[in-house]
Amino acid sequence: MTPTLLLLPGDGIGPEVLAEAVRVLDTLRERTGFALSTETDLLGGAAIDVHGVPLADSTLDKAREADAVLMGAVGGPKWDTIERAIRPERGLLKLRKALGLFANLRPALCFPALAEASSLKRHLVEGWT
Repeated sequence: MTPTLLLLPGDGIGPEVLAEAVRVLDTLRERTGFALSTETDLLGGAAIDVHGVPLADSTLDKAREADAVLMGAVGGPKWDTIERAIRPERGLLKLRKALGLFANLRPALCFPALAEASSLKRHLVEGWT
């Protein structure tokens, strides 16, 4: 069975960043034969513009069915003054709650000279680098 990746480009720079990620995936598929199917849907301000909500139920259903979700940034000045309950970041929060997720994982680098000022220092002391 071919794994499915749901792409949620989001807003602002999100679509541009995801387009480059898709280029990487396409190269991986071409060079290695890696099988992966992708589907794209809306999240954040883009979803508000089309559906009136930051995460449509149909998009959430697709996320639940997908093997993985890759998303871009959400929000921007265009949606800064709308009702708080439907702001773009609410779509992200709804997605996280529905999928049982709680955090972003991002690479971090801690320079030894700054270790004492970093919240990562506990990990450095324990041998995590």
